[in-house]
This record gives sequence, structure tokens and C-alpha cells, in this order.
Amino acid sequence: MGQRAFIFPGQGSQEVGMGQDLYAAEPAVRALYDEAAAILGFDLAQICFSGPEEELRQTRVTQPALYVHGYAMQRLLRARGIVPQMLAGHSLGEFTAFAAAGALDFAAGLRLVQVRAEAMGRAAAQQPGIMAAILGLDFAALAALCREAGAVGSVAIANFNSPGQLVISGSRPGVERAIELALAAGARRVIPLAVSGAFHSALMAPAQSDLRQALLEAPFAEPEAPVYCNVTAEPCSGIAEIRRLLEEQLTHPVLWAAQIERMVAAGANQFIEIGPGRVLAGLVKKIAPEVEVCAAGRLLDLEHFA
Repeated sequence: MGQRAFIFPGQGSQEVGMGQDLYAAEPAVRALYDEAAAILGFDLAQICFSGPEEELRQTRVTQPALYVHGYAMQRLLRARGIVPQMLAGHSLGEFTAFAAAGALDFAAGLRLVQVRAEAMGRAAAQQPGIMAAILGLDFAALAALCREAGAVGSVAIANFNSPGQLVISGSRPGVERAIELALAAGARRVIPLAVSGAFHSALMAPAQSDLRQALLEAPFAEPEAPVYCNVTAEPCSGIAEIRRLLEEQLTHPVLWAAQIERMVAAGANQFIEIGPGRVLAGLVKKIAPEVEVCAAGRLLDLEHFA
């Protein structure tokens, strides 16, 4: 008997209009957005549904937007009997995964996400950086190029997304030099990412102390199902370890490909990406072509599971 996994996306998946159909149709979703507005101090629903896109792209808005949307959508799935046996999230999505697994209640999870987003925004302003996806180079080759580019500025591999898709992160001079070297070494394509900082790199270190404090104060419980973590690609056990790994995630690479491989090895054969877009669904198809993959981000998608 196969098992079902819920997976939650991170920054880059947001889009104007996200969640509007859920909000219009489901009183329980409206209640979540109302609660979010009270916690955040701004009207998240308004920005999610109407934009402008530049505002939705700001870290302090994007992260809560994805968290609330993902949490709401998984609640609707559960109400229809669609329950996960394991969960994971990419970067910010890991917080949604822990809330969906019952390790945090909705409000506590959102407060953590708000602290994280604001701390990352401040770190990005203090130490500006950029990110880029590199297609068609293997890990060893790209790691060596990052070490060479390190002579002009900080740069490291930030995401192991799928075979042949790696993301680098760091200072602008470091990343731009690594891009030059990658193209010269035969990279198939380079895609600059629309993010506001050098996430999952050493440049995020200033954000750690604020997040650490918030994690210590947050009322965690043991997850009801295994949550596979970005830092280790393993399910984490114990509340102290959850707190530690969520803090380390800020400056450590996201081991997404290994996470999916381990989940498949543990019996997952259906992956549901819960959020706007299909970024993770596409990555899972590359990592494990044999599994069933679908996306649930809109009201229409719920009919697929009915």
C-alpha cells in the first residue's frame, strides 16, 4: 500500500490572485485570513488577491502569503478525507509542513513565519545578495566553481532541487562570477531568481538570533506524521531538533532531491503540492518519475480528489 505526501512550496511560487477562490467559497478560509490580518497588522488577503505583484514579492508578505494559503488548502483536503502519511516543505514551506502536521497551531506558525520573513528582510538589506538556478552541471563541478568564485565574493550552493538543477546564493560579485564560470563550463542555462536576498547562504546569519528566540518561545508539539527536513533530508524527531533545524535552515542548503528520494524509499508514491503553482510537482517528476504527482492550489483542484 502506497503512502501520500503533502509538500509545500517556498518563495517564488506566489502569484496575485492566490487563495481568492478559496476565500470566496469557504467560511473557514475567510476566518484564517481574518486571523492572519490581526496577527500581521496588514490586510494579507487584499495583497494576495489584488496585488500589486511588487508588494506580494516582498519577503515580509510572500512568506505569510504562502503559509496561509498552504495551511488553508491542506485543511480543505483533510476535510475531504485526504490525509498525508508524511510531509515536507521547501524553505518557507517547511514551516507550513510542520503546522499541517500539527506541530504548531495556525497562529503560532504564522507568528514564526512573520519573525523569519522580517529577519530575513533585514539581513538582505544589511548584506545584499542574489540567487540563480544553474541547469545542467553536476554538484561536484558547481561546488568547485563556487569555491573559485569565492575569491571575489561569498557564493555557495543553496538548493539541490533535482538532478541537474542547482541554485547558488551569495553576494552579487560572487554569484555573477560563478555564473560566468558555470556557463564557460557548459551549464545548459542560468536563471536569475526573483528573490530579495541571498537565502540559504552565510549572508542570512544575521537573521538567526531573532528566529532562534522566536522558535524557543513557540509552543511546538510532536508532529502527527513524519516531516522530512531541508537540512538533513531526514524526518526530524523531537521538539529540540525541530527548533534547531528550522534555525539552521536559514544558512544551510535545501536538500530537496534527497528529501524526495528518502520519502519515496519510505513508501511515498503520491505527492500533492499544496500551494500556488507547480514548481515542486515539476521537481518531484524529475527526481522520481515513477510516482504520482498532483497540485492542489485552487478550489477546482479539490474536485480532482472528491
